[in-house]
Amino acid sequence: MATENGNGNQPQPQKRSKVFLIILIALVVAGGWFGVTKWNHARHHMETDDAQVEANISPIIPRVSGYVKEVRVSDNQKVKKGDTLLILDDRDLRIKLEQAEAALATAQSSFVSAKASTAAARSNIGTSQAAVLAADAQIEKAKVTVWQTTQEFNRYANLIQDHSVTQQQFEDKKAAKESAEKQLQILEQQKNQASSQSFAVTSQSNATSSQISIASSMIRQRQVDVDDAKLNLSYTIITAPADGLVSKVNVQVGQFLNAGQSTFSIVLDQHLWVIANFKETQYNEIRIGQKVIVDADALPGHEFEGKVSSFSPATGARFALLPPDNASGNFVKVVQRLPVKIEFNNTDDSLLSRLKAGMNVDVDVHIGGN
Repeated sequence: MATENGNGNQPQPQKRSKVFLIILIALVVAGGWFGVTKWNHARHHMETDDAQVEANISPIIPRVSGYVKEVRVSDNQKVKKGDTLLILDDRDLRIKLEQAEAALATAQSSFVSAKASTAAARSNIGTSQAAVLAADAQIEKAKVTVWQTTQEFNRYANLIQDHSVTQQQFEDKKAAKESAEKQLQILEQQKNQASSQSFAVTSQSNATSSQISIASSMIRQRQVDVDDAKLNLSYTIITAPADGLVSKVNVQVGQFLNAGQSTFSIVLDQHLWVIANFKETQYNEIRIGQKVIVDADALPGHEFEGKVSSFSPATGARFALLPPDNASGNFVKVVQRLPVKIEFNNTDDSLLSRLKAGMNVDVDVHIGGN
């Protein structure tokens, strides 16, 4: 019986060996098939998992300083272009606007006064010039009178020597001559006074004319001040620059904000793309326009189709805050990565809106073949 049991157990190792051999062959075939498949895939595809979804992010930065009066948005809120996000206290800016408007009114009043003074001065110019002309006419007439009385005086001076006229008549002619000469002297003095007055009036007119130019320039300056004050006042109402989602709002009512201070951001939802960081050894096979399949970790099982859009002008290390200094003497060669921009083809894909900036994705670039 023992012999029979021993003979009955002898075929079992052989049977196990056959099963093991079959399994080994199957594993080798499967492994070979997998290896060939991966090798064939690698010939026609470039892949990387160092890729993220990107979007335009607009920081909300106040243009003027002030205390926060109202916060009209909350974290992760959907907003439309033009929606009010923040309102700053505008009382001090309103005072500045009123001051600018008052200065503008003063400048306008000065301009009107300068115009009135110029008009009056120009009117006086005409009057003074007329006075000078009248004095010239009177002087010419007086000169004729002087000439006539001088001729009469000379004639009577000859006649009195012959006793042809009386001494009284001679004295009368002499008095007439001296009176005419005195009158001419007075008229010439009056003309000089009129000329001086005319010069003064003309100078005053020129001065008031320059005042008009100065007042006009002042009006333009004050108008600029008013426009600037109005513009700054409008900046106290901070609105959304475009449609999108608000990030975490780190602003509270009563908080003081400086001009240029970053408050929060809006992730714009008009456009999404992918930045894939390929190794520099892969760069030679990638071309603009090549088909790309994008798999998002957050949406397994769904493939997004895209295309290579552009290449970064430098590696990612060159845009780092502290780029490596290879001349320091401690150089270690590290494979660099080049950012490649990938645009989505089907913008109507309903799941595209579920992608968020910063999400990790796997990128497969079809470089040729299947």
